[in-house]
Amino acid sequence: MARQRIVILGAAGRDFHNFNTLYREDDAVEVVAFTATQIPDIEGRTYPPSLAGRLYPEGIPIIDEGDLRAFLGKEKVDACVFAYSDVPYEYVMQRGALCNAMGADFVTVGAQKTMLESSLPVVAVTAVRTGSGKSQTTRKVATLLRERGRRVVVVRHPMPYGDLAAQAVQRFASLEDMDRHECTIEEREEYEHHVRSGSVVFAGVDYEAILREAQKEADVILWDGGNNDLPFFRPDLWITVVDPHRPGHEIRYYPGETNLYCADVVVVNKMDSADPAGVETVLANVADRNPKATVVRADSPLSVLDGDAESIRGRRVLCIEDGPTLTHGEMKYGAAVVAAERHGAAEIVDPRPWATGRIAETFEKYPGIGRLLPAMGYGRQQIEDLEKTVNAVDCDLVLIGTPIDLTRLIDVNKPTLRIGYSLEERGTPDLAGILDAFVREHPKT
Repeated sequence: MARQRIVILGAAGRDFHNFNTLYREDDAVEVVAFTATQIPDIEGRTYPPSLAGRLYPEGIPIIDEGDLRAFLGKEKVDACVFAYSDVPYEYVMQRGALCNAMGADFVTVGAQKTMLESSLPVVAVTAVRTGSGKSQTTRKVATLLRERGRRVVVVRHPMPYGDLAAQAVQRFASLEDMDRHECTIEEREEYEHHVRSGSVVFAGVDYEAILREAQKEADVILWDGGNNDLPFFRPDLWITVVDPHRPGHEIRYYPGETNLYCADVVVVNKMDSADPAGVETVLANVADRNPKATVVRADSPLSVLDGDAESIRGRRVLCIEDGPTLTHGEMKYGAAVVAAERHGAAEIVDPRPWATGRIAETFEKYPGIGRLLPAMGYGRQQIEDLEKTVNAVDCDLVLIGTPIDLTRLIDVNKPTLRIGYSLEERGTPDLAGILDAFVREHPKT
């Protein structure tokens, strides 16, 4: 019998995990290609034979999703598996319509089918959109678990943007580890805050191998989700973060609504800076989709990490924010903007007239970014173009709203202030009480 021919639509993350868990050893299936989108410069590579396994001695090509129609027109493909995240439902079904029109089934995989079983308790933190506040939530969960005597290892959703074979299993326990692995800005934004807080972070491509290694160092595995994707490990406690700055998005984006349905705990974040009407919309949608979930109400207070907030007052500022949050996350502001407005900046300077190279291309691809500068750095050239853009902008002060010390990677020719953010619950229930119950239910062995 002929093998079923499959294309996996992805963005260098969930697509590889779906392949590894569902198809790699399946003699009845032939994965003929991955597609790539969202992330620059992924297409044109090959998923290497060392990861692809015995059925794929030449590896598997990774093509641009923009070429999918032509590829389906010349190749016999039985099914296309959608395997990336943080996209509206209309977008998903437009891809479905194309695949169906070209004769292929269109498949989305069930939430549980690719979850690996851990021998240790797993806490998963996911979200309904990129930029909802997973970082401060996972950081607080890790701190609370350590305070309760648990060794915590963080496993981060994949971001393998370099040599895939070399990145199969990565361990980060220091900033030097990130330098050694030549991490992109996007990777550092997800790893650095954990490492600075005392957590070891694992990430990579092969999450079965990653899980085996992480379990050697931990009492509890903390899954730190990417975008609004589903956990790769089966959670014993599933926390989903929702964002009242984007009310309604929790029921309009794939697969974030699945995270909402599955959550044991829903954290309504950023209430201190959100419109009360947006908070009420989100709370109503949570109650409708998942009435059994424990709802934690929380603020995301900002702080100036390396200077005086008063130095913002009256200054013309450039606001640098987390890249993915502004691009496919579609946020119109972040921590730097909130700090600028709260502390009386005279003007938020639009960087677009000075944007150069790959940063100018980002603004062309995502025109909705507006007057903010995304901290894009998927490769050396993009990091260099970010530095040139920042240094060219006519401003008095640069506010850095990303979770990393960006000045370790680029030289900035003007004063900078880093803006940090944390999670503070409003009353009870709170994460401390929830994790007290969790550690009672899952004693150390």
